[in-house]
Amino acid sequence: MTTGSQLAWDDTVLPFQLDASDMRGRVARLDGVLDGILKQHDYPPQVEALVAEMALLTALIGQTIKLRWKLSLQVQSKGPVRMIATDYYGPENEGDAARIRAYASYDADRLTDGAPFDQVGEGYFAIMIDQGQGMTPYQGITPLAGGSLAACAEAYFAQSEQLPTRFQLSFGRSTEPGVAEHWRAGGIMLQHMPKASPLMAKGEGTGELLEADDLLDGDASDNWNRVNILLDTVDEIELIGPKLSPSDILVRLFHEETPRVYDTQPVRFGCTCSEDRVRQSLSIYSARDIETMTTDDGRVTADCQFCGAHYNLDPKSVGFEAETASE
Repeated sequence: MTTGSQLAWDDTVLPFQLDASDMRGRVARLDGVLDGILKQHDYPPQVEALVAEMALLTALIGQTIKLRWKLSLQVQSKGPVRMIATDYYGPENEGDAARIRAYASYDADRLTDGAPFDQVGEGYFAIMIDQGQGMTPYQGITPLAGGSLAACAEAYFAQSEQLPTRFQLSFGRSTEPGVAEHWRAGGIMLQHMPKASPLMAKGEGTGELLEADDLLDGDASDNWNRVNILLDTVDEIELIGPKLSPSDILVRLFHEETPRVYDTQPVRFGCTCSEDRVRQSLSIYSARDIETMTTDDGRVTADCQFCGAHYNLDPKSVGFEAETASE
C-alpha cells in the first residue's frame, strides 16, 4: 500500500450492491472532513464524538439520495447537547465533491462523564431533504432512542421509509506514529429494499417503533440476517484504519454475496455562508429593526455556527431601507 492510495480512500463514499442478497450499501471514510468541521470549535470530547458520528451518518445517507441541493440531519434534545445539525450538499456537477458541514449547541455545565449518547435527552432525530427551488421540502422525524445516533437513523428508516437499514460505525482520534493526532471515522451502511411489512399492511402491531425485522419475512429476512451476521465480524480498525481499502473490506466481509462497486463519491468540508447571504437574511428588517441589532461600535455582526466566519457590516447597508447596497 502506498501513501497516495491511502489518501485516495480518505473523505470518500463508495456505493456498492450485494447481488446475491438484493441489498445496497455505502462504505465511508472521513478524515479531512472531520478536521474541517471540528477545528472550528473547541468541543468537549463527548460533543466531538456526537458531531463525528452525525457527520459520518450524513455522508452515508446523503450519498444514497440523488440530491439537487441539500440533505440535513438534526437532533433536538432536552439534554446537555441541545442540538446537532449537519448539512450535505450534493455535487453540482458530475465528478465534483459533495460538501458536508456540522455543528452542535450544548450546555457545558450540564455535561456528564457518561457516554456521548447520554448527553442527549428526550427529543427527536430528523432528516430533511431540500431539492431546491420549485420542489417541496421533505421532513421526517423519529424519537431519540436506541443508545446511539446510528440507532436513531435505523429507526427513522424503518419507521418513516419502511426500509430495513443498518449502520456499523467507528470514529475516534487517530494516533498513528509520526502523524499529528486527529479525528477519523469510517462506516458501512446496509439497506434492503423489501415490500412493506405484512403487519403494517394489516394495521397490526403494538404501536412501538419499527425495527428492520418488522419489515421482512421469508427469504428476505434470511438474507438480511445473514448479511448482518457478516457485518458484525468487521473490526473497528478495519472501518477507520488506513490499512484496508473500502473495496477490500467488502470482499473480506461479503465475498459470497457477490459485491459490486460503483463510482466513488468524494466529500469535502464546505460551508455555504457568505456576506451576500447575511445581507439577504437581514433584508426583511426595517431600519428601526436594524438599529436594535447594532453593536455599541455601530456595526451589525453575524457569526456562522458551522464554519466560524464573522461578518461585520455597516447598519446603513442592510435591511430593506438600506441606503447603500454595499460598503
